[in-house]
Amino acid sequence: MRQVVIGSRESKLAVTQSEMVKAYIVEHVRDIQVDILTMKTTGDKILDKTLDKIGGKGLFVKELDRALLDKKSDISVHSLKDMPMEVPEELPLVAFSKREDPRDVLVLPQGKTELDPTKPIGCSSQRRILQLKELYPDAVCKSVRGNVQTRLAKLDSGEYSALILAAAGLKRLGLEERISRYFEPEEMIPAAGQGILAVQGRAGEDVSYLDGFQDEKAYYAAVGERAFVRYLDGGCSSPIAAHGIVEDEEMTLMGLYYEEDTGNHKKGSIKGAKQEAENLGIALAKQLREACRKDGGRR
Repeated sequence: MRQVVIGSRESKLAVTQSEMVKAYIVEHVRDIQVDILTMKTTGDKILDKTLDKIGGKGLFVKELDRALLDKKSDISVHSLKDMPMEVPEELPLVAFSKREDPRDVLVLPQGKTELDPTKPIGCSSQRRILQLKELYPDAVCKSVRGNVQTRLAKLDSGEYSALILAAAGLKRLGLEERISRYFEPEEMIPAAGQGILAVQGRAGEDVSYLDGFQDEKAYYAAVGERAFVRYLDGGCSSPIAAHGIVEDEEMTLMGLYYEEDTGNHKKGSIKGAKQEAENLGIALAKQLREACRKDGGRR
């Protein structure tokens, strides 16, 4: 019997997501045993600093990458939005899941129906903060780290008036009832890859047990979104966002670009054939960067 070991972060959400991949493999492949190997990543250990201060998204994958390279695991399951834009050639992304709800959401303390203006909104992402300020100009944001349950506990204990979280994580954890308000992508463009699970493997290895797991719409959306962010060199600290919607053969890609030197930022969109996803991402990135530079020149 073949054995497959899935590498996963220790958080309840990460394990739940790995269980989703495990369930798919077990259901669709005969004579296979699938186990999950959990580990705490550097990003999970350092909770008193924002990600841009401690090294960005790579801190959530370093230990999982090492387990793959050492052959302690065969594949890793990640939230695609947590993946660095540059992925090692020897550890390619081999499948993208069907996308869960990609939107960001507002979560209020239990029993509350509106924001408390005397308390900050818990939000660590510069991307979210920038767009939140357009919706709630008077809002004060304060960093919040930790897994979903830890953040909710801080919210319910009175530290924050609300949290901004990803709908996908809450839904996968069965916590959809905590959502007070959805932000449509036009209001708050999600992080590239939000709602998509990425399966990472070793180059040259047989991953035929994942045949059929990959979702075509999610694949093209991911390629376009990540091309947009990669072209602009957007790391964890950069308020850069991209969201692709694939319908039939066409993709619409929305993007947010922020120019740190001037504070200018632009949103825009582009349409084209889904097979051109990477080129669409690069074209939109160039378009928004040029628009920001023109604005800067007029000041």
